[in-house]
Formats: sequence, C-alpha cells, structure tokens
Amino acid sequence: MKIDIRAEQEQDIPVVYSLHAAAFGQENEGRLVDLLRQSEHYIPALSLVAVLDGAIIGHILFTKLKIMTGAGGEVESLALAPVSVTPDLQYAGVGGQLVRHGLEVARELGYGSVIVLGHAQYYPKFGFAPASRWGLTTTYEVPDEVFMAIELQPGALAGAAGRVVYPKAFEQV
Repeated sequence: MKIDIRAEQEQDIPVVYSLHAAAFGQENEGRLVDLLRQSEHYIPALSLVAVLDGAIIGHILFTKLKIMTGAGGEVESLALAPVSVTPDLQYAGVGGQLVRHGLEVARELGYGSVIVLGHAQYYPKFGFAPASRWGLTTTYEVPDEVFMAIELQPGALAGAAGRVVYPKAFEQV
C-alpha cells in the first residue's frame, strides 16, 4: 500500500482527534495530542499523518522529554506517543511506515534518541530495546520490556542513565 506521510496541518486537527478516538475506542489519546500541541514539548515537524487517496488514515506524534541523569544533569530525548491507524487499516503496515518515517525525520532534525511505552513485540523491530539497557527508569509502573528506547545518533544515551520525565500532559489523560 502506497501512502504519503506529511506533517500535520491545522485543518487536520479534528480528523486526527477522531482518528485516535476510533483507533483506541476512547478519547484519551486525542486529548493527549491536543494538550501536547499546546505545550513547549510540541514539535510541528514530528506530528505526522499518513494519507491514502486524500484521506488521513494514521497519525504519529513525537514530543520532547527530558532524562534527569543521576549526575544531576538533563538529556533531551523524544517521546513517541501516540500512534494510531484507522481501524479498517490496522495491521496493514501503516503504523510501521509512520514509525520508520518519524524516526528518520527525528534523526534528520538532530534528535539523539526516542523513548516509547509500547508493545514489547512491536517496537523492537524498529530498533527499540528495553530502556533499562541505558539505565533509564520511569515513574510509571510498567514491565521492563514495554519501556523502550532507541538511539538515533550513536552514543546519544551514553551517560544518560536516570529518570525519564514525560510532559505533564501525559498525567492529565
């Protein structure tokens, strides 16, 4: 399936909200995206939509987050959340295309790493590994295998061991 992936535009916002609601069967993810758009963590070039025959069929968002290192420093990274695909096209490869494209755009923009809380069998195929590999922790109580990271630039997480701090919007939904 040949889809186009582009940066989200203002007129896409209602469609993206509805897409998340349909994909997840609830409005939390759509509200999260809305809150993140209004924050200093938002990066317009990393809010991407997948388009097929003129219709938006998928969305992925990467936002800034910080890693508070044990040495008292901060390392900037990105959060990948959420990603959704219209229900009738789930499992057709659209999400994978969004993830791969988004990681490449993030790399081109100079970001060094991405953190994701996600399916342990899905994200490793894109290069994600348990974040504990780099000594990263989170305040969320989740199994080690679903809290993952990837270095977009070699060594980006070297010396970054510490606590990942998500934007406050994640706590509001």
